[in-house]
Amino acid sequence: MNNCIAILGAQWGDEGKGKIVDLLTEQCDAVVRFQGGHNAGHTLVVDDKTTILHLVPSGILHDKVKCIIGNGVVLSLEALSEEINILKKNNIEIENRLLLSDNCPLILPVHIEIDKAREKKKGKSKIGTTGRGIGPAYEDKISRRGIRLGDLSNQKTLMEKLKELLDYHNFILENYYKVNIFNTNEVHEKLLEYYDNYKNFIIDVPEYINQSFKENKKIVFEGAQGTLLDIDHGTYPYVTSSNTTVGGIFTGSGVSPENLSYILAIVKAYTTRVGSGPFMTELFDSDGKTLSERGHEFGATTGRERRCGWLDLVALKRSIIINGFTGICLTKLDVLDTFKKIKVCVSYKNNKPVYNEYDGWQESITGIKKYESLPENAKKYIEDIQKYLDVPIDIISNGPGREENIIIKRFF
Repeated sequence: MNNCIAILGAQWGDEGKGKIVDLLTEQCDAVVRFQGGHNAGHTLVVDDKTTILHLVPSGILHDKVKCIIGNGVVLSLEALSEEINILKKNNIEIENRLLLSDNCPLILPVHIEIDKAREKKKGKSKIGTTGRGIGPAYEDKISRRGIRLGDLSNQKTLMEKLKELLDYHNFILENYYKVNIFNTNEVHEKLLEYYDNYKNFIIDVPEYINQSFKENKKIVFEGAQGTLLDIDHGTYPYVTSSNTTVGGIFTGSGVSPENLSYILAIVKAYTTRVGSGPFMTELFDSDGKTLSERGHEFGATTGRERRCGWLDLVALKRSIIINGFTGICLTKLDVLDTFKKIKVCVSYKNNKPVYNEYDGWQESITGIKKYESLPENAKKYIEDIQKYLDVPIDIISNGPGREENIIIKRFF
């Protein structure tokens, strides 16, 4: 029996993590976000109603589940407030359920301005960030000038820290980027206003999680983005600013590795990527357009159209080495329903993909509940992926809805 499950993206993000977290948290006690910020975009479809979450953990739709934001998350209090207001309008209870680490670094308006100014300055060589201040906030954390959520409890020291931070960034904004600067008093006042709203949400996250394990509670760790965007192991420099891989769980929440019992890789049945950077199997033909249209491949965070291509098993093998995945959830398999031929990359040669080609099944698999009921060509596709990666496929997602899955392994 698993008491602690990690759910991580194995590609460049947008694999469908939110849906699977929502599915599994029906049976758990808490969900923990441990890295990234509101650059995540997790889409949940329940009873034909779509909810998009950027910051709040995906377990929030289950009313008995605690949703924890760990210290590894860079926190925009403005974005958090907007998201909470949307959830409240949908009659989703937040109080006593959403818990925040006092060590969360804060994303300030100045971070967002720097992010956008940098991308504009780089022109065609831009990274393709979401422009939400994620990278600059992490930079301030590493440079030890960042402001953390717990700092808001002391007005005097907060003002001192804020002045140091804004003096540094305002100089660069004014003299290098030639854009507007920020008033320290105005930012200070707004932060104190937010603190009044959220001071009762703040907890000691490592202590809370440790106590939960002692009480045999079940916890899911929800990754954001994907392995190939990891700051250390991704396609650098076209990466995000956090550790999206399994190690990020331990540093970003304060949990011990010994408590982690199962690591689930979320793998889309084809490949997508948002923003700039290498993409070996990217398609520029009608097949790529079909993947985009059938998969509704537009970023939940930015609205940008995702680049689409065939499944890349070489890249996935690398993700498995880094994360030590226990099992795989194969998502959006139904998107391939109309294809006569489907390709899978199994190696690279002369910096080009080498493909195996499969016959498509050309019938709808949406809503099928048993693996045995899948078309033979679909089973062939799945089994060959499993054989190549040498990791069992434990869940198959065959539609956007919460219940549209084939569950091969039970987790709790």
